[in-house]
Amino acid sequence: MNKKVLASLLITTMTLTILSGCGSRTPAPDTTSSEVPSESSTDAEETFTPISLTGEVMELESGFSAVRFDGDDGFENFLATGGASSDGEVVSYLAEHLLDGMNLGFLGNFFGCSTIAAVSPEGEHLFGRNFDWENCEAMVVVSHPDNAYASISTVNMDFITAGTGGAIRAALSMEQVRTLAALYAPLDGMNEAGLAVSVNMIQDSATIAQNTEKPDITTTTAVRLLLNKAANVEDALDLLRQYDLHASMGMMIHFALTDKTGRSVVVEYVDQEMVVTETPVVTNFYLTEGDKYGIGTQQSHERYDILMELLSQQETMSISNVRDALERVSKKNFDDYASTEWSIVFDLDAGTARYYHRENYDRQYAFSLQEGE
Repeated sequence: MNKKVLASLLITTMTLTILSGCGSRTPAPDTTSSEVPSESSTDAEETFTPISLTGEVMELESGFSAVRFDGDDGFENFLATGGASSDGEVVSYLAEHLLDGMNLGFLGNFFGCSTIAAVSPEGEHLFGRNFDWENCEAMVVVSHPDNAYASISTVNMDFITAGTGGAIRAALSMEQVRTLAALYAPLDGMNEAGLAVSVNMIQDSATIAQNTEKPDITTTTAVRLLLNKAANVEDALDLLRQYDLHASMGMMIHFALTDKTGRSVVVEYVDQEMVVTETPVVTNFYLTEGDKYGIGTQQSHERYDILMELLSQQETMSISNVRDALERVSKKNFDDYASTEWSIVFDLDAGTARYYHRENYDRQYAFSLQEGE
């Protein structure tokens, strides 16, 4: 395939992936491949065999896959050229450098989530994350970029229903294109330095559109920025202050950040100003003191209260405890149309991740940043 066609497919894929939330569709039955190593999570601390990944996308089960990336992800050049003030500009950046311009449509959706930061009895720093929406295609990306931190991140890849063109379907069969697209669209992740980040939505009519002389980043490229370059929460905050943030599709979001020093914060944008609040739990309402405090869904307040109560009941939480806490606030516990599409427990000290797909907390998929180095 020639370079021009490959670039065209990459731009098409990026356009839909960056902005896509989970699309509405009939869920396929969960059928775990017998060729993929996964384990019962009855004792998550004792059973950990990381899945070995290559540059070929591995289907773990229906709606859940994983891939490894090694090499130049192009992100330094993205930042050097000024970043982007919208997801469309992310696409335009790629078009300008690969295809001399291209005009395409966009798609976006909302999502909910919960996060919790805790310390294990052994002193390891853990970060748990639920991603809530309708059934979608999720992909884990273990990235080892040139001149940046290695990271594990999660991406919603369900954009096939966004278009019927053959080019989109052809792009999805190209492992390199899918992986490159996914690198610019993470919704959460952990890097080898021990920083974890999650994007959580807030249901609010306001949006984030900072407009100063700083370079620009979007919601998902902000996550990639932090995973690639921030060693801890303080680094992450310094980086975010250097850019104007622009929320994808006008969605109000906030970032949950934690690191292996034990610091945990939420970063919110109130009246276009970045505000930092110390907290071990983040759901889907504002935590910044003032007029905005508490704005969000009622259910997000319930999930927040549950997680804070669990933290108050014990000084430490094991990996299994964090997993069980995520299960307590998963969507199956609420009268809701959505599901918890993925849950993760990151061990920030060990550089490991345990994933649970579609509220099946008896089966874990294990990944390690050290695997294959």
